[in-house]
Amino acid sequence: MPRAMVLLFAMACGVSVANVYYAQPLLDALAAEFGFSQAAVGVVVTATQLGSALALVLVVPLGDLLDRRRLTLAQLLLLFAALVAVGLASSPAWLLIGMLAVGMLGTAMTQGLISYAAALAAPHERGRVVGTAQAGVVIGLLLARTLAGMIADVAGWRMVYAVSAVLALLMLALLHGRLPHRPADGGAARLSYGQLLASMATLMLHDRVLQIRGVIAMLMFAVLNIFWSALVLPLRAPPYSLSHAAIGAFGLIGVVGTLGAAKAGSWADRGRGQWTSGVALALLATAWLPLSLLSWSLWALAAGVLLLDLAAQAIHVTNQSMIFRASATAHSRLVACYMIFYAVGSGAGAVSSTAAFAAWGWAGVCMLGAGVSVLGLLFWGWSLRHMPRA
Repeated sequence: MPRAMVLLFAMACGVSVANVYYAQPLLDALAAEFGFSQAAVGVVVTATQLGSALALVLVVPLGDLLDRRRLTLAQLLLLFAALVAVGLASSPAWLLIGMLAVGMLGTAMTQGLISYAAALAAPHERGRVVGTAQAGVVIGLLLARTLAGMIADVAGWRMVYAVSAVLALLMLALLHGRLPHRPADGGAARLSYGQLLASMATLMLHDRVLQIRGVIAMLMFAVLNIFWSALVLPLRAPPYSLSHAAIGAFGLIGVVGTLGAAKAGSWADRGRGQWTSGVALALLATAWLPLSLLSWSLWALAAGVLLLDLAAQAIHVTNQSMIFRASATAHSRLVACYMIFYAVGSGAGAVSSTAAFAAWGWAGVCMLGAGVSVLGLLFWGWSLRHMPRA
């Protein structure tokens, strides 16, 4: 695949995934305008995440059934319409409906583009291509909150969605003339929509690679959410008493994780995916040592964040490379099933993190995160005998 095409996929992934996260720094403005209480305004993010979950189950698998180019362009046009609807919302009900649609279409676009890129790539370069696309996702996710806050400070929250709608139109123009046609694979093209969805259950029950790498992903995403869900609590309290903007800046360190993503993809192409997995999982557990020193040093915290993100991105890309290699005709369904493991791990990590902090403070969070990291490393070691050799 030409390098320019790979970078176009990465850019499109970043623009798409950002839409899912724009609302998070805007919640106070949305509460003030639509009359949500501080306790209830979280429903805006919940609506977006519900849309993401629906996309994984109902929309992303369509990439194995329909022409991927037409599907991608249609979803991008609908995403533009959803962003305009959010920007013009005049009542809480219309706002939530718009957020649901933005979450669904933003997620469908992001995961659909990753599976599209994997389907277009030759087997020997698939890991590199997926790694680069995933780097775009990481950058889009990290910059979304910063961009939304900056625009909202200058022109209000509605302008955030107006700018994003314009970006969606620009991406539509770029992709329209450059995306190659990719008809549905022969086997999936003969399925009905109901059979397509039912086949996802079959993949979850019988695809050993998906099961093993999915569990590793679930544990890894649980670790990430154990850290990020609780981080704001000690940093907002004395002695640091940092602002939300300063706390959010720690997330920008994660951009370095894109280097791990790209390199891990190349190693997976060379058959070194298991070696990369072991090193990255060990690094994930090691990261909790500097993270546990938060009370003494913010520099130690920054070093821990760097290790955590490098490890997580390397594991994520290696997982995707392995599951895509296992089946050449079900990329969209595979990425949808894989991201279901992500959703479960993320939710469990967030819930357990705040509970651990309430009971044992930051030390409890670190023990929990390190324990789950070690569990992931032990599970990987056990799984080696059950995985096909590269």
